[in-house]
Amino acid sequence: MTSNRRDFLKTAAATAAGLAIVPSVSLQAKPIFKISLAQWSLNPLLFSGELDNLDFAKVSKEHGIEAIEYVNQFFMDKAEDMKYLKEMKMRADGEGVTSLLIMCDREGALGHPDEKERMQTVENHKKWVTAAKYLGCHTIRVNGYANADRNHVPDFDDDMKRVADGLHHLCVFADDHDISVVIENHGGLSSHGKWLAGVIKAADHPRAGTLPDFGNFRMNEMESYDSYRGVKELMPFATGVSVKPRVWDDDLNESDLDYEKMMRIVLDAGYRGYCGIEHGPRGAEWEGIMKVKKALMVARDALTEQYSE
Repeated sequence: MTSNRRDFLKTAAATAAGLAIVPSVSLQAKPIFKISLAQWSLNPLLFSGELDNLDFAKVSKEHGIEAIEYVNQFFMDKAEDMKYLKEMKMRADGEGVTSLLIMCDREGALGHPDEKERMQTVENHKKWVTAAKYLGCHTIRVNGYANADRNHVPDFDDDMKRVADGLHHLCVFADDHDISVVIENHGGLSSHGKWLAGVIKAADHPRAGTLPDFGNFRMNEMESYDSYRGVKELMPFATGVSVKPRVWDDDLNESDLDYEKMMRIVLDAGYRGYCGIEHGPRGAEWEGIMKVKKALMVARDALTEQYSE
């Protein structure tokens, strides 16, 4: 056998062995989006005490979800309790679970017409910025409410200016902590896609963004906003996505989410981050979560070839 022949056979054997143990390029490719779990999906279990906040990371990992989104209501008095936060972080890290964000409620109206009240709301959120930083999150989610009074009559332009003002002030503080501050469409004018996009533009800060929620486009009892159009308007500012399996049109009609259609909107915006499941029917929380997870995975498989980079 010639030396050239021997060299060729050695090279071929090495190549074959390598192919046997190295995954294909498609298997190695970065997923076009990843799946996380919003803690609110399990709110009946958490409010009842059946599930403890400290076990959220563990149960998520047990169900094959390795990134989580906290809700401040489940550790409302612990934002500055470093012993408690250390335990949260230790448990998540121990499970290999990534902490993404904290959804913040009950801290006031970011766009309150009274400037003193508005700045107090900013102050109230600062502790959640520092808690998010400690836990390893990249974002806090706030509400874009212009008044704590539910009887407040919305004013499209004035409410936009005030919410943007409060958001800007909070973002200035959050910038020092490398934390983004995003508003979710969460009722009232915040569920009007153009209005919320306008708030982010008016806030004029790179830390200001959105958390588009597929199912939260019901503004009030008499008005809704098309979910697909709303998500498209909010995605340019998004640092996260909340996935609910029901969507709205402009005429108060609710329907099943078209996963592939919606995820095309998300991906067309250039987003390649986590999509957080926020769905858990009372009494069948995990069944609902896993159903949405499966639908997301089916959509991801269908879209991967087109959107892989």
